Amino acid sequence: MTDAVSTAPRRQRLRMNLSLIVSLTMLLTVLLLIVVVPLWPGFEPDKQSLFFSLEPAFQNPQYPLGTDALGRDLLSRVSVAARVSVLVALGAVSISAAVGILIGLVAGWLRGPVDSALMAIGNIQLAVPVVLLLIVLVAALGSSPLLLVVLLGLVNWVGYGRVVRAQVVSLREREFITAVTTAGGSGWWIMRKHLLPNVLPAVFVLAAFDVGVIITVESSLSFIGLGIQPPTPSLGLMISEGQRYLQTNIGLTLLPALVIFFLIGGIQFASQTLTKNPRRG
Repeated sequence: MTDAVSTAPRRQRLRMNLSLIVSLTMLLTVLLLIVVVPLWPGFEPDKQSLFFSLEPAFQNPQYPLGTDALGRDLLSRVSVAARVSVLVALGAVSISAAVGILIGLVAGWLRGPVDSALMAIGNIQLAVPVVLLLIVLVAALGSSPLLLVVLLGLVNWVGYGRVVRAQVVSLREREFITAVTTAGGSGWWIMRKHLLPNVLPAVFVLAAFDVGVIITVESSLSFIGLGIQPPTPSLGLMISEGQRYLQTNIGLTLLPALVIFFLIGGIQFASQTLTKNPRRG
């Protein structure tokens, strides 16, 4: 009985370590795709060569992963598309986190009518499906990488605002905050110097999850033609274009789909493992 109890935590740690290794391997693969592939001599994502149209993978050393219908190197295009997705996700999450932190700090500290008004705005935004709202906004305002980052960031702040507000409401009653308030510290000083450092760990956990969400949303918008526009490569757009050749060249769809899976899966597995198995000081 004692041996079974003692081996249970060991098995759990082994599963966590294995999950972390798998997730880091997935992320390292994408990192190499983004960083190393552009350094190769044959990196030409926009060069067209109809003579090599729909070249299969592993058949031509010049195109290791094959080509698309226009004869463009798939490896080069997937590398650029993955970099675009990561930059869009990081930019959008940064905007969401910044807006959410600011609103959450103000709402949780001031409480009263200000808190009610800000949270009501968040509830109204949550009532509208995010993807539907983005489709309407992109269709009305047009699509560009910068505009897409801003829109994705501004429609996704509510989760951060709620998490930060809940943390601030709990922290504002703590002794160290009361002591600073009694000593004459202003509200902005307390929020910046004492509350913000305490809410950042929760924000980082949420941001790790949101990176995968944003990549999924961006790819979905690009898939229906409302995200990243040609000639800039996009993972969602590459999947959409590859659908026409599923029976003859499945790699056109499978390759960008695998990159999305590696990106989202690696981030999710790593964040969940690190959250469940924090370092001991």
